[in-house]
Amino acid sequence: MKRMANCKGAAIVLMLLLVFVTACSGGGQPSGEANKSGGQTADKGTTDGGTGTAEEDQPADPAGKYDPPIEITTVRIVNDTFKYAEGEDISNNVWTRTMEEKLGIKVKYDWVVSGDGPGGQGEQKMNVSIASGDLPEIVPVNARQLKQLVEADLLMDLTDIYEKYASPFLKEIMTQDGPNALASATFDGKLMAIPNTGSAMDGAPMVWIRSDWLQKLNLPEPKTMDDVLNIIEAFTTQDPDGNNKADTIGMSLNKDLYGGYATIDGFANSYHAYPRIWVKDGSGKLVYGSIQPEMKTVLAKLQEMYKKGQIDREFGVKDTGKAAEFAAAGKVGVHFGQMWNPLWPLVDNKKNDPNAEWQSYPLMSIDDQPARPQTSMAVGTYYAVLKDAKHPEALLKLINLFVETGWGETTTPENYAAHFTSDGIERFKYAPFQAWPARKNLDIHLHILEAEKSGDATKLNPEEQDNYKQIKDYLNGTGTELGWAYDRVFGTTGSFATINHYVNENLLYQNEFFGAPTQTAVEKDATLQKMELEVFTKIILGDPIDNFDKFVADWKKLGGDAITEEVNAWYAAR
Repeated sequence: MKRMANCKGAAIVLMLLLVFVTACSGGGQPSGEANKSGGQTADKGTTDGGTGTAEEDQPADPAGKYDPPIEITTVRIVNDTFKYAEGEDISNNVWTRTMEEKLGIKVKYDWVVSGDGPGGQGEQKMNVSIASGDLPEIVPVNARQLKQLVEADLLMDLTDIYEKYASPFLKEIMTQDGPNALASATFDGKLMAIPNTGSAMDGAPMVWIRSDWLQKLNLPEPKTMDDVLNIIEAFTTQDPDGNNKADTIGMSLNKDLYGGYATIDGFANSYHAYPRIWVKDGSGKLVYGSIQPEMKTVLAKLQEMYKKGQIDREFGVKDTGKAAEFAAAGKVGVHFGQMWNPLWPLVDNKKNDPNAEWQSYPLMSIDDQPARPQTSMAVGTYYAVLKDAKHPEALLKLINLFVETGWGETTTPENYAAHFTSDGIERFKYAPFQAWPARKNLDIHLHILEAEKSGDATKLNPEEQDNYKQIKDYLNGTGTELGWAYDRVFGTTGSFATINHYVNENLLYQNEFFGAPTQTAVEKDATLQKMELEVFTKIILGDPIDNFDKFVADWKKLGGDAITEEVNAWYAAR
């Protein structure tokens, strides 16, 4: 899963998550044996014109070291959260030294650019490089750029390379979140890139409720969506903070509606609506969730709640950071969010009010059908290899090294700390090629439960031990608010208990479209999403609910129908 400095905005949310999911696990990748004759090892790469097939007489070694060392070229897109230990930089750090020591691989960066957001300087620089043809051997790209390079016939087929050089552990990681990650990098049956995997389940929405307010108002825990709505009303009207002022609201929203803290997707899922993802209709075709009739019902309910003062009157001008400040100040009791919310912003509420308590609950349905939380494939970056690369297998070896160092059987706390989080520096960011286990955080929760029941924490890996210690210290009265946050995430009744329920009951509702943006989407989607946000916001604020019907018609006319046709062509081809 792809962590917090000043608790402002989506960028900080991402940084927060990175910090917390890489707390303290370790490992070392065996370097393999060099060729006894002193020459290069068996891993010479391809010599057959770039078909992605290693020499037949050379055994593949996923951990083999090159002797003498080789050099590969790539590029890096970084951001302002990159911090370096004294004397280190992007080209000289613990990872560059380990890559050369264990694998005999030197990485040279053709360029390094700061700005990793959508449409940022990194994406722009990569677009220029693709247009000019000035590309390194290994190219980190997004889905749209990958499609461009495949269509330009510039990339090597990695199907055989992956099969031979990906370690068993890496292959397991690549499929932990299902088959879609590898499928999204596969064109005409050929694997054309290696995805940097994340965790779709970690993004599943859930409802967070101030449980101390429940107790103060003598309200039972919710069992249905109607119960949740009644709780929101009570938190608005019954003075749950006990200050004899009408200064609390039931539910938070942020002005962008999607992304960050306090969004509408979980609320919508409770009504069987799935905004901003593609779902199957009754005929088996893919349709855009935001324009389905269920979404009109959601907006009508939110409008009703807004009129009653159950939603912040100023949500339309509050970004995710400002909405979070409202929660930290103790003025709101419910939001639809994600598993990481205790780490931000709820921990700030706990710091301001030691009596504040928050509990996560699975989404509850408005009817007798189960509510299903929506998720999307968690891949943002793909690593592609140009056809003329001399050592395509080096990419797999480097990713093998990353996952083994993080979570492999050879893990040690010291090696993990040195490569991931020592001295308060997120050193894992130095590694040029990465992949993350989708089940890592859920397994932390399950393993902590086992340790709690058995009283034996010796089987926990270093990261799990660190989380377990933080929780135990807090519960024993010697910890900090951060320990409270870890308990609310990984503890017995933490947010991963909710995610475990989703997984066990097969409730996760996945976005059916995981390909590169279609041609019309590249041209029109930004405009369509802006229109969606404006119309939805105005309806919640009081515009006629029938404006939704006009929005649907406009969306279809202004490019939506063309995108739908292209998405279904992609779906049929899969």
